[in-house]
Amino acid sequence: MQNFVFYNPTKLIFGKGTIRRIGPEIARFGVKKVLLLAGGGSIKQNGVYQQVIESLKENKIQWVEHWGVRPNPILTHANEGIEIVRQNNLEGILAVGGGSVIDEAKSIAAGVYLDNLWDAFERRVKIEKALPVFTVLTISATCSEMDPYAVLTNEQEKKKWNIEGTALFPKVSIIDPSVQFTLPWEQTVYGAVDALSHIMEYYFQGKGEEPTLSLDESLMLSIFRSVDKLKENPLDYPSRATLAWSAVLALNGFSGAGLYGGDWACHTIEHGISALHPEVAHGAGLAVVFPAWIKYIHPLNESQFLRWANNIFGKSNVESAVQALKDKYRSWGAPVSLRELSISKDEIPKIIELILQANTIRNIGNIKNLDFNDLYEILNIAY
Repeated sequence: MQNFVFYNPTKLIFGKGTIRRIGPEIARFGVKKVLLLAGGGSIKQNGVYQQVIESLKENKIQWVEHWGVRPNPILTHANEGIEIVRQNNLEGILAVGGGSVIDEAKSIAAGVYLDNLWDAFERRVKIEKALPVFTVLTISATCSEMDPYAVLTNEQEKKKWNIEGTALFPKVSIIDPSVQFTLPWEQTVYGAVDALSHIMEYYFQGKGEEPTLSLDESLMLSIFRSVDKLKENPLDYPSRATLAWSAVLALNGFSGAGLYGGDWACHTIEHGISALHPEVAHGAGLAVVFPAWIKYIHPLNESQFLRWANNIFGKSNVESAVQALKDKYRSWGAPVSLRELSISKDEIPKIIELILQANTIRNIGNIKNLDFNDLYEILNIAY
């Protein structure tokens, strides 16, 4: 097992009826004025917004609202948020929504202290400090509520890149799984696919690190079981709670401990797809990319992929397990081919060009640093 440091300072408050605790938690940090960041307005329909603002009022916390975060958040909107923070002398960011809202909140929190936010994504500057970020989660997927990462798209340059830094860990995150009862089915599915993908990015680099690998297998199986049950009954609270907690554990540090940092090629490939096609949900893109990547890359760590095939799907070979994964995703209604994303074969070279832009700051994968030919093969398998 590789040496590692486990560090996660986020306080997580989990369970039914916990949203009203956000006000006291913000006040505990001495923050009196926040930017309330949100997406398209669903939080006003499911009762979350009302609970949040009542809690803020009760604790004498002022807020300024910034709506309109996209499912693939963009640099322009984040820069608008930075200006709102500066103009109103706000002291913290409260993200109410899913991973996209939280990612943009972290970007704003860091950008307040930078001359140019995108410089951090280009690795030209380090993130040394950020405003405190607080979150109320409404969809379980990214674990942005309990990790130090954020993804943003520079829409002009079509770069969907990430930042990271310990200053980006949220101070407090609240997860009430019951507010996810009203999610559209596809959002539940794409959140589950994203969480599974986080686990697999780490898992497939494994070389026999039993405690972490066993944890990862349990998490994958828990997610499969909970989504199958939610397909039958979206109001099944134990399954909602299982999915929500599994999504946290997928990327809060536990699932990758000792596993060499993870591979992350599939996420980078998906970022290239959704940079060109922002309408493609992150989880939808991952459902397409991951099976193709496994099929292509598995000979380079054959024993680990065979362990996955056997322990997760009861299969004796990787090809059969890949088909089982695709069948599971299909049963949930997720796409498993680029065609289903309405992407033409002629667009593959452009997608690869966008993916390879990221090679200036990191490898495209760690099991193998993928080049143009590798990416071309994987995307053709995915087609």
